[in-house]
Amino acid sequence: MNIQQTAFGKTADGQSVDQFTLTSSHGVTVKLCSYGATVTEVHAPDKSGKTADVVLGFDSLAPYLGNHPYLGCMVGRVANRIAAASFTLNGKTYKLNANNGPHSLHGGPTGMARRVWAARIIREGEQDAVEFSYRSPDMEEGFPGNMNVRAVYSLRDKGTLRIDMYAVADQPTPVNLTNHSYFNLNGAGNGDILKHELFLAADFYTPVDDHLITTGEIRRVIGGPLDFTKPAAIGSRIGQVPGGYDHNFVLRGVSPAMCLAARVVEPVGGRMLEVHTTQPGVQLYTGNFLDESAKGIGGAYGKHGGFCLETQHFPNAINHGHFPGVLLHPGQTYHHVVEYRFLTV
Repeated sequence: MNIQQTAFGKTADGQSVDQFTLTSSHGVTVKLCSYGATVTEVHAPDKSGKTADVVLGFDSLAPYLGNHPYLGCMVGRVANRIAAASFTLNGKTYKLNANNGPHSLHGGPTGMARRVWAARIIREGEQDAVEFSYRSPDMEEGFPGNMNVRAVYSLRDKGTLRIDMYAVADQPTPVNLTNHSYFNLNGAGNGDILKHELFLAADFYTPVDDHLITTGEIRRVIGGPLDFTKPAAIGSRIGQVPGGYDHNFVLRGVSPAMCLAARVVEPVGGRMLEVHTTQPGVQLYTGNFLDESAKGIGGAYGKHGGFCLETQHFPNAINHGHFPGVLLHPGQTYHHVVEYRFLTV
């Protein structure tokens, strides 16, 4: 695999941001930038060999510095929502910085998605990679403890983008990192994703209230509009789901073993995306809040212009004791793997 590093711009306070281009021998090219450890482009072929950029992103740094919907970013410390932007740990209540009404979303107003990460190219035999690292100080966005995070991106055989996420902390703290890429297998900016056919390896999901906060219930999907245990077009029942899909699904695999989470096929061009992960859940988000204000490489990104499959622990788990735990303790290492496999049918 070939990796090229180029300048991508500077932040308002003068921090340099670099872009990295990863090219495989299987026709897949990935571009990353060190602002937010962000996936900016993924070029993948269809069944006829025609290549298109299949993730929503920008071709310059400036739009990433503005108010964009987490396009391709690494989000944390805690992805998704924490109710009332607060949690109690060891008898102490921590108040977080709210940025989704009264709730915390994706780690807070700045979180990790709007930071410059240190970056370096790792060359290890035939498997080169780009490593992004960030040190989150004690009480950043309200979270306790100093935490060191690494995200290692590698482009593997047959067009697989693998992300290994690591974290260590010096105090107990909740951690739930994820990558927030939006995909459109037609090509970014080329219509909506409602005809994409989706399979989810999940028989259960975690219902949400009107604020998209998990209620704590774990409910079967069978027979309802959230049932993707057999492939179905994303748009076939989306009208039955108020606001569209923005739900966490409980994966069949046993964490931390690697398992298939999802498979998406664009039936005309034949591009297929498989998502494999070590996490117990995956968030399906169908770009319900995209409103063409984000104008990217492929044009303006409108409603349902992309879908996200965010591998994760369950949202608001720190406030639901029966959900799989998200606390990271000193001496432990958080390790989360996701693979995006770009294939054709």
